[in-house]
Amino acid sequence: MLPSDEIAEIGDAPIKLKNGNDARVTMHVLDGSKNEIEKQLRQSLEAFFDFYPEI
Repeated sequence: MLPSDEIAEIGDAPIKLKNGNDARVTMHVLDGSKNEIEKQLRQSLEAFFDFYPEI
C-alpha cells in the first residue's frame, strides 16, 4: 500500500499461474477517510469470498 499522492501511474501486474499460463492482476486505488477505505476493503473481501466460497 502506498499513499495515493506518491503514485504517478497504475497498470496491470503480470502473474504466472501454476498451470503455466500468464495472467494479469488489476491494481486498485483506495482513497478517502479511514472509514471510507475500511469500507472499500470490506467490500473487496466480501467479493473475494463470493468468488471463492469454498475457502
